[in-house]
This record gives sequence, C-alpha cells and structure tokens, in this order.
Amino acid sequence: MSTTPHPDPTDLTPRHVSALLQDTTPWLSCEECFERMDTYAEAVVRDPAHTDEAMAAHLRGCAACDEEAQSLVQLLAAQ
Repeated sequence: MSTTPHPDPTDLTPRHVSALLQDTTPWLSCEECFERMDTYAEAVVRDPAHTDEAMAAHLRGCAACDEEAQSLVQLLAAQ
C-alpha cells in the first residue's frame, strides 16, 4: 500500500484552476524569473506602478515565484 498522499479534488478551487490555465506569455522560466527578481523587487519598491510584463505574467502563473517576489518586496519596503 502506497503512503503517498493523494490530492483531494475538492481542494481545487476555481481560483486554482484559473491560475493553472493562466496565459504566461511572454514566458519566463522560474530560473529566469529568479535571475530578474532582485531588479524587479527594487523597481516595485521605488515605483509601485512599475510594470514588467514578463515578470507579471510569470508571477500570475507561478505561486512559488510570486510568494518569493512578494516577500522580497515587503522586505525591501520595510528597510
């Protein structure tokens, strides 16, 4: 018997489905996103209206990178 937990399909909300199906064009990999993350966070702290279309698209579709970016922005803003 497998001890691997199986996801409960009821945990998948419409918000989750939308995030999974999000168009992330122009596409960035997580590696490319992390390479740009410091510059992006610094720009957002300097100008909250800053836009980077590629980063925004990736962050909409990648919860891990989005969480990291939000944490970095909050850290820089608190200084």
